[in-house]
Amino acid sequence: MKKAMFIWNPSSGKEKAADYKDFAEKTLTEMGYEADTRETTGPGDATHFAEEACEKQYDLVVAMGGDGTINEAVSGLAEKEHEPLFGLVPLGTVNDFARALGISLDPEEAIEGLKTGREKRVDIGKVGDQYFMNILAIGEIAESTYEVEPEQKTKLGAFAYFLEGVKAVTSDETTTFMIEHDHGSWEGEAKLVLVALTNSVGGFEKLAPEALTDDGLLHLYIVENAALPAFVRMASALVRGKFEEDPAVEAIHTTRVSIRTSEPLSCNIDGDEGSATPFDIEIMPRHIRAVVPGETD
Repeated sequence: MKKAMFIWNPSSGKEKAADYKDFAEKTLTEMGYEADTRETTGPGDATHFAEEACEKQYDLVVAMGGDGTINEAVSGLAEKEHEPLFGLVPLGTVNDFARALGISLDPEEAIEGLKTGREKRVDIGKVGDQYFMNILAIGEIAESTYEVEPEQKTKLGAFAYFLEGVKAVTSDETTTFMIEHDHGSWEGEAKLVLVALTNSVGGFEKLAPEALTDDGLLHLYIVENAALPAFVRMASALVRGKFEEDPAVEAIHTTRVSIRTSEPLSCNIDGDEGSATPFDIEIMPRHIRAVVPGETD
């Protein structure tokens, strides 16, 4: 009998994950899987569970939670000899990876979609010993997201990140970046540096409109130091899918990025705190066997 591991985060989705747990288990059983359910209780659990699924050669791993939980599960699947299929049920504040893959943001629809889904190999990024599927961000704006408390996310959703970002934009602190990539190098002051893998970042599906989940590229955006009015202009460009065209934004498409800063800065990886600079980032093309919605007539 086929085996599936179902990993779920009880604190995701404004703590409504339990409402969908039984339905997910029932669906996996109907699909012919013996379901092994694992509940996360702290950081790193989803990674350990996914690693175990690889070691025991499970056929499918399904993770239900926010982008942080999904990132942990993907990290557990990365660079393993046995590669299970990976399905996800989005229950987070933003759900960027689900958006990029075209997976329904309605949990029941996403679970039901596992029945008719198809396999698609998708890229992931690697920085040091960490992995990401959506975005790596560096700069004061990125660091400000660590100030968002779980209670704020529950009450305000993505708007909580916006509030903290405005505080960072209006501060006087600057950082000098030294960045190397496939096409050369860049050095200067910047408020924010983004390395995106998908077209959906922070819930905005037009930040990197040309980014595909399997194009083998890192989409690098350097947001130069600017006053608040410029950031308002950039926000408008972001909504219109014209972010790359803003004069304060340097857009580079590359397979590798090396970043150093005048002072050590922690990066934000898929919404959670990651390594501190300096570090190198690489693309791992078509590395994960994701389950995405099936073709429609």
